[in-house]
Amino acid sequence: MDRTDALAACDRALLRAFSRHTTERLNAYLPMRLALPWLDRFLALNVAKEVRKDSLVIRRAGQLAGPDADAATVRELLAVTREIDRDFLRQVAGMPFDIVIRYDEIEPIRRQRIERLIQATRHILAAWQTAPGARAALQAAYGRADLERLVLELMRLYARETQALSHSLRLPMLLSPLRDKLAHALYEVMTEAADGLARQAAGVAYRRTWLG
Repeated sequence: MDRTDALAACDRALLRAFSRHTTERLNAYLPMRLALPWLDRFLALNVAKEVRKDSLVIRRAGQLAGPDADAATVRELLAVTREIDRDFLRQVAGMPFDIVIRYDEIEPIRRQRIERLIQATRHILAAWQTAPGARAALQAAYGRADLERLVLELMRLYARETQALSHSLRLPMLLSPLRDKLAHALYEVMTEAADGLARQAAGVAYRRTWLG
């Protein structure tokens, strides 16, 4: 496993833990869970989509010469993420809703996340030139508080994009009033989960623990 593969694996663990914590917290919204029994499946497919996108961004970041991506690289990545979106839409096609993705709302958030993830990847890879391993590279690149802020920022951007995606759902008429409630609940739960996960992720880097 090369260094970008290792960073992609760390990101995958973060996203899956984030999705798991989100799903657990959503269980408290019992009326919504009963009305939207497909929600768990939707969230699982959504996080799988985000893992693919982040992995693509991290590997592309590993090919760059400088610390940041130029505008052409970001445009290229945004175009490829639309292909991943199309795969996602095919996977959710059997669910009782339609999605018309509002790229005018989603892509400014996605662009921020791509740029921040590239910057973080380049920073960690630069530290890894002299660090003996992934954990040492993370510690060399970021202090514990800075690492916590980085993870929190990335997870909150993910939450904002998921909220925007939930606004794109076209539910059956009887359930349409739930759409805005779902978007609000998702964002509220995801930001709450992001706070805890950011602290836990910093603990992973600075102690021998793992994401639970």
